[in-house]
Amino acid sequence: MTPFVTGLVLAAGGSKRLGRPKQLLPYGGATLLDHVLATARDVCVIGGAAAEVREAIRFDGVEVVENTDFGEGCSSSIAVALAAVDPRCEVLVLVLGDQPGVSAETVATLLTGRAEAPIAVCAYDDGRGHPLAFSRRLFPELRELHGDKAVWKLLDRRADEAVEVPVDGPIPRDVDTWDDYAQIAR
Repeated sequence: MTPFVTGLVLAAGGSKRLGRPKQLLPYGGATLLDHVLATARDVCVIGGAAAEVREAIRFDGVEVVENTDFGEGCSSSIAVALAAVDPRCEVLVLVLGDQPGVSAETVATLLTGRAEAPIAVCAYDDGRGHPLAFSRRLFPELRELHGDKAVWKLLDRRADEAVEVPVDGPIPRDVDTWDDYAQIAR
């Protein structure tokens, strides 16, 4: 039986290094966030520039959650979002809102390779990267995380329960700087 999966798009960052909302940068005929939402449309956490993002992005079919503490890192967005996740959800897939190189194919590969493991992470040619998948039994731990790299610390703590799923190619670039944006915009 196929588990009930929720895709959680983390798009609450304040874009400090970029100086403007990266979610709204032009990409592929739309915006960076529009492109990511084409891959995962269940729950999206916004925070930095929330009013601008709500105005510019079509969130049809997406549960939008606002994280007012977005400066506390990705873990604060995960905690806020878990309250909005459908109670039937058995697997949560974390997708970064500024990483348009992650495709629906990547997510499908991750979920297939996960099998029944409590945690699954993409193993690209050059290292581990997003998206990551977590089983429901880890949701309480996800709620308690603090900081920006906390999911990676959880992954390290529970390494014996995690599976690395091979994904061809390099880790998709996320957009933090203008140089990053220039690289993906090519």
